[in-house]
Amino acid sequence: MGRGIEAWLARTIRKLDNHLLGVCQTFSEESYLTVIDAFALMGDIVGMAEKMQSFFLQEVLSRTHIVLKEMLEEEVGNNTQRNRFTYSDLCVQVPESKLRSCLLKTLESIFSLMQSYYAIMSFCPEAKNKTSQSPSGTSADTGRSHSSAVVNQDDVAATKSDRMPSSVSNPDASTSGTDAPFYQLRTDATKHVAYTFERGRRNLWQLATSRLSVLLACSAVSSTSIYQFLKNYEDLTIFILAGEAFCGFEASEFRQKLKTVCLNYIVTFHRQNIYALKMVLEKESWTIMSAEASQIISLAGLTGDGAALISPTSGSSTLPKDYFRGNSTATNTGRQNNGFASWHNMGNPFSFKLENGSAESPKGNVLFNSSVGNGNNSPFDEENEDLLADFIDEDSQLPSRTLKTKIVKGNTSHWKDGDISSQTGSSLSLLRMMDKYARLMQKLEMVNVELFKGMFQLFGIFYHHIYETFGYQDRSQSGKPLPDSQSFRLKAALSKITQDSDQWIKPQNSLYPSSSPLSIGSTIAQMDVMPTAPPSSMFTSYGLKERCAAAETVSLVARVLTRSRVHLHSVLSQNNTSVVEEFFGTLVDTVPDLAEHIHRTSARMLLHINGYPDKIANAKWEVKELGTDHNGYVDLLLGEFKHYKTRLDHGGISKELQHLLLDYGIESIAEVLVEGLSRVKRCTDEGRALMSLDLQVLINGLQHIVSSNVKPRLQIVETFVKAYYLPETEYVHWARSHPVRTRRILLEAHFKLEDANNLHRLSLRNSVGIQQEPGCWAG
Repeated sequence: MGRGIEAWLARTIRKLDNHLLGVCQTFSEESYLTVIDAFALMGDIVGMAEKMQSFFLQEVLSRTHIVLKEMLEEEVGNNTQRNRFTYSDLCVQVPESKLRSCLLKTLESIFSLMQSYYAIMSFCPEAKNKTSQSPSGTSADTGRSHSSAVVNQDDVAATKSDRMPSSVSNPDASTSGTDAPFYQLRTDATKHVAYTFERGRRNLWQLATSRLSVLLACSAVSSTSIYQFLKNYEDLTIFILAGEAFCGFEASEFRQKLKTVCLNYIVTFHRQNIYALKMVLEKESWTIMSAEASQIISLAGLTGDGAALISPTSGSSTLPKDYFRGNSTATNTGRQNNGFASWHNMGNPFSFKLENGSAESPKGNVLFNSSVGNGNNSPFDEENEDLLADFIDEDSQLPSRTLKTKIVKGNTSHWKDGDISSQTGSSLSLLRMMDKYARLMQKLEMVNVELFKGMFQLFGIFYHHIYETFGYQDRSQSGKPLPDSQSFRLKAALSKITQDSDQWIKPQNSLYPSSSPLSIGSTIAQMDVMPTAPPSSMFTSYGLKERCAAAETVSLVARVLTRSRVHLHSVLSQNNTSVVEEFFGTLVDTVPDLAEHIHRTSARMLLHINGYPDKIANAKWEVKELGTDHNGYVDLLLGEFKHYKTRLDHGGISKELQHLLLDYGIESIAEVLVEGLSRVKRCTDEGRALMSLDLQVLINGLQHIVSSNVKPRLQIVETFVKAYYLPETEYVHWARSHPVRTRRILLEAHFKLEDANNLHRLSLRNSVGIQQEPGCWAG
């Protein structure tokens, strides 16, 4: 008989365990009270609580494993060997097309377990009894109302209680009161289980996040489209916020894991954009695009007039208000007064996504409304399809988005007339990429600094490419360089770009690649200084119009970025403002220097006067009598300048640019004159007077060619020539008050003065305060 009782007891316990497992899988108040009463009568409430904890952990393992197993069986068919695969082995085999569905099913399974866990943890017979006795059907205890609401939705709990067996939920009159021993035993049992569950909920969360971490480590996560990645990020953000409310503490470890996943994806995303930008730059013709084409581009994310945010779907409208804040912490979400109750009442958010998966579409769920910021009610901007098609077409090797002909309305705050008229294909591509990065910065807040650094690098590559293509400086035949027009800020910017983006610009790292059409000029002989047309090969690929377009378009991008400066500061946290300031101080603010350098280089290349310094130096300056004739190089320079003006008139550029390049041309002539005169080895007083005569003839000739006053731009030449006449004391004052363009020219003038006046070289050098540096005479 004893064995029969033991067998019966074993069967009963197995049935109770199965019943208990069912409660863990899907919470039912009636079933829960049944097992509570049974284990309470057996006196094994402690064992019941531990067993339930174990069941929940087992369910996490089994459900997550089944999701992947069923998916793979559905994808490639049943495989006996696959049945023995571990969870990590299955994760490796997840294809990109099935990643989202696997993630949603996994999150849905875990969330449903969290709901059951929370329902058990928050169940309180006392609150239930008060609720059923209250006329209004609601709890009078506001501090515990969320617990009763979880298990008594729509007054269903009272109805269930009426249907429960009298032996369990409704004992006889002598034991039905709240003070009855049987009811007290049930209450004590539920409190003990709730206490055990509250202490053990962190274990459930950590196990669930560890399984998700393994799934997120698969390669399909980094290879998915940007749209799918953002949707996955949204789902994981929901899960984190719900988990923090469930546990009552910040999920820092899983947040860090999600940040790592985002970083890995952004690395791949950024590399793809760099390749796309480089291909666009390689095929760039540097022609100004039409205003209609420019108006298609909206920069709502970059200028701050609207952010690229995923809007709530219809099934997620009841999510907590911090739902879309990817950087929310437990302080403002996980430790709310209502805890997990609001999430429980809302239902499983991932179930809706699974049920309506076919209804999810990019245009239905992703709203990148450029009019949100200014209060307009227009539909979402079509330009936001960039985030849905961010890949490189294998056939064209260009970004895949097809340019729409429809002009976007409501983006007048983004563009100005001058901006539209200066756009090229590469600048539009760059701005569209940077706008995409700015939008993602507002969505992926945990990696927005890395995204901003990506913008930094994209602009740097664009900046460096324009410099390499249009900033080449030719050298004179003698090998001695002309004065360098690069400012210190420009050199610092190029150094910074080379340091940060060397791997992307290394193939073009040689300053003057032989394949470049602009390097051909370095091989052209400069001995013939007769006025001639520019070599046909020099401007075959990029002419004056293209060079000016490049300078204008980089200036345009800088203007757009300058307008976005405040907005970018607001997107990044206060701790990262230095990154923004470094970007603008190092690159954006130096764009005027780059544009000036390009224009000055264009003026030198069109003038063809690099051979003149030697021509001037080789003229006869040791004359004993000053005649009325000037040197022949003056007429040649005037002829070159007339040809230069003709080229500008027919170059297809604006009048404003023509005047600017004329001024730069005159300054280039001044530099050539100072360079040539500084190379004169022997000169008499009459020779120095001849220098002044040549200069005056040149000034008069140039004044007939241009309308502006040319004398101020040649003042440096006049000052340099006068320095030959000065005695020692006045020369020292001149050297200190009239800085010359280069240190070497100052030294040249200093030594010419020494030779002319037979001064002691060392004493004069000390008076001027200059020291000859090694190699200062090297060309």
